[in-house]
Amino acid sequence: MRRTVWAAGVGAAALILVTATGAHAEGTGDVRVVSTVVNGGKNVTVGTTNKVTFPIAITVKDNSGVKGLTHVSTFNRSNLYGFFDWSGTTCRKKSSTTSVCTATMTVDPAWIPSGDDIDSNRIAGVWQVNATVKANDGNYWISDDIARYKVKRASKLTTVITPEKVAKGTKVTVTGKLSRANWEDLSYHGFTGQEVKLQYRKAGAAHYSTVRTVKTGAAGKLSTKVTVTAAGSWRWYFPGTTTTARIVSAGDAVTLK
Repeated sequence: MRRTVWAAGVGAAALILVTATGAHAEGTGDVRVVSTVVNGGKNVTVGTTNKVTFPIAITVKDNSGVKGLTHVSTFNRSNLYGFFDWSGTTCRKKSSTTSVCTATMTVDPAWIPSGDDIDSNRIAGVWQVNATVKANDGNYWISDDIARYKVKRASKLTTVITPEKVAKGTKVTVTGKLSRANWEDLSYHGFTGQEVKLQYRKAGAAHYSTVRTVKTGAAGKLSTKVTVTAAGSWRWYFPGTTTTARIVSAGDAVTLK
């Protein structure tokens, strides 16, 4: 599989365009990928400042035993771009024929904007993993699309209630803002047109419950009025999308006079 890499070396770059793809598996002998788990089965979320590192655990089997991984790549399935660097591998032997080889993938968001010829935000979504595995007897196997997972843009969400101390039966205004990481300028921008759930927890209760759903307006802003019947806390909850991470705001409390 041929690929184009924008830069190479230590701290190198991020954006990779896979120029030849398509599901296939080929090689020699009986070495095979048995299973693959990305990030412990969770989504991978990338923000604007913090380096992100996650594991891809690949279980490999061969009658002669497993030597390791000779190639690992991961990229968006729809546009074939990716920005994670394969930064190391460790293999743990489970039996004489089977090992779990864990590839570490890393990205520093600072790498992302300078390495692409498309809007980097388009790279969020459903990704796949390809790998080439090798056995102790020299056999190898090229395995494409051995796992799928989601890479999402990080999100932020706030809640503000005014006033915070009122008489029972008074209406208060609950506002907030939903924003998400923009990988082009490495800042957070308001996310408009999204359904966000307003949740309430009565003072002393263990859990929040959803009261209503509100759509974000311009710049991702939220606003609604509620009637206070008891002291408690309010918060916003965004369930996320295919490309944007779920987020729950911190609660803001209302007390009674």
